[in-house]
Amino acid sequence: MNNLFRLRTCSILKSVFSNLGENNLAPLKTTISQNPRFYSRKAHSKSKIGQRSIDLTNENNNVMEAQDALIEYLHSTRNLQYSDAENISRNSPHFLENLLKRVENEKDVEQSLRRVFCYHPINEFEPFFESIGMKPCEYSSFLPRNMMYLADDQRLLANYHVLCEYGILPNKIGRIYIDAREVFRYDHGVLLSELNSLQAKGFTQSSVAKLVTSCPNLLVSEDFLKVLEALMNVGIEHTWFEDHILEENSYDWSKILETLCLIKGFGFSKEGLKELLCKNPTVLMEDSGATTISLIVFLIKFGASMDDMLLCFKQFPQIKIQLFQSNLKKGYNFLLEIEMDNDDIASTIRTHSHILGACMLKSVKSLLGGLKSGKKRLCDIIMENPIELKNWVLGKKVKPLPNTKHEFSEKKIQFLLNLGFVENSIEMSKALKLFRGNGGELQERFDCLVNAGLTHDTVVEMVKTAPQIINQTKEVIKMKIDLLVNGLGYNVSSLVKFPAFLSYSLHKIKLRFAMYNWLMDRGKVNGTLALSTVLASPDKMFVRVYVDRDPEGLIVWDKFKKQFSQNEKAEKAV
Repeated sequence: MNNLFRLRTCSILKSVFSNLGENNLAPLKTTISQNPRFYSRKAHSKSKIGQRSIDLTNENNNVMEAQDALIEYLHSTRNLQYSDAENISRNSPHFLENLLKRVENEKDVEQSLRRVFCYHPINEFEPFFESIGMKPCEYSSFLPRNMMYLADDQRLLANYHVLCEYGILPNKIGRIYIDAREVFRYDHGVLLSELNSLQAKGFTQSSVAKLVTSCPNLLVSEDFLKVLEALMNVGIEHTWFEDHILEENSYDWSKILETLCLIKGFGFSKEGLKELLCKNPTVLMEDSGATTISLIVFLIKFGASMDDMLLCFKQFPQIKIQLFQSNLKKGYNFLLEIEMDNDDIASTIRTHSHILGACMLKSVKSLLGGLKSGKKRLCDIIMENPIELKNWVLGKKVKPLPNTKHEFSEKKIQFLLNLGFVENSIEMSKALKLFRGNGGELQERFDCLVNAGLTHDTVVEMVKTAPQIINQTKEVIKMKIDLLVNGLGYNVSSLVKFPAFLSYSLHKIKLRFAMYNWLMDRGKVNGTLALSTVLASPDKMFVRVYVDRDPEGLIVWDKFKKQFSQNEKAEKAV
């Protein structure tokens, strides 16, 4: 008889613990039930449902009796606090399911369990770990080998109470145990001190509870505090963490710190970094920065310099970085499919990754049909004006291209005519190849130099001497002029004699002038050297002529090179 009872109990326990009973009690009303032919079937159906309802009610009563018996045992026999005993009993369904399988007398579950507890003591850590949110497969490896009773591990209970009293839900504590088990071995007062120290940083108690629940390892690692300090230094408030940390996610603060340092190394100002992270926090928080690192590696493969990286992140669209990376890779495949030259693909990705990453482009087949164009013309349009990609996104209607010469080519020719080039001349043909961008973009870059304080005629001569200076975006040109005037203390007119200054990367400029300023402070160079003197010579010559003037020069030079090493790595990474 007992064996039959056990089989019956096991067969329906799962339905009790998965709360299915309430969903299957109401009889269905259908047109079939109105047909006399089906009355007997309907009655039989009601009988089966009614019997199941009785079974489930009995089993629910058994579960409640089992919970009460476990509460009584843990509180009265094992001397646990009543609140602890109740929480363990009410929140360990898997343990109770197994416990009920040991019951021999269905009519008196509570009494049967008292005998079980008396003659077959339970491992109290099993229901405890389950009650704090851990699954049996998770806590099996954490069960102590030499203990069965919770009261024997007073440190565990004491630190558990600290977390509960601080405002952390018991069913969230299991994650803390898995990720930061050390905190449950802390001596009295240590864990509370750690929590209070986070609160002293400016967080509210509820925010600390959320942080600890989401990122338990911040209790045992200093990386979170380093990230916090770095972000506060650029003006980001505590609420940024509260808004963008999700309890369901896990965070590796060492990787986040690594990503943050890498992004800062691109040359961001404090204001620029704050703007980026406030506008797009996923740059740091998505997969603990791993997606951002993957994006940077992707750009480096196409020869992106530090300036290219800086520009990409300064113009980063307000979308999740995972979507940005996905769009960028699809954009790369799009360029391959239209058979663009490899060098042109690399150039487009380096300088206009922010556009490719922001756009979900149409398929090549669909676009060619809509534009009534061939692949070659598409390549020419993109090289002439990459911004045109924004008009080829999914959901946007495209019109057939005109058969006449493209408007942007005409604007570019007009721009060159304004510079003094003669139409259809050899010089004009060379210039069309040297100057990159459409006429509107070239004019904007030209105007950027004029607006910096140079005359129109002066800029014309500069551009003819060094065409590459306006092959950069106006944002990069502005950054370099700002560095020249406000960072290095030169007058903007110094560009007239050495316009190629604008062609050097920001990091090379900073490296050379950091060394030059150090030598000047030591009295090894006199006065202000010309821009060309500082920048134009190769590194070996610069070291031989200037760095070696001081016995400590090479040491300092290597120090500065390490400081700006990310620039060299990025430019030599392919």
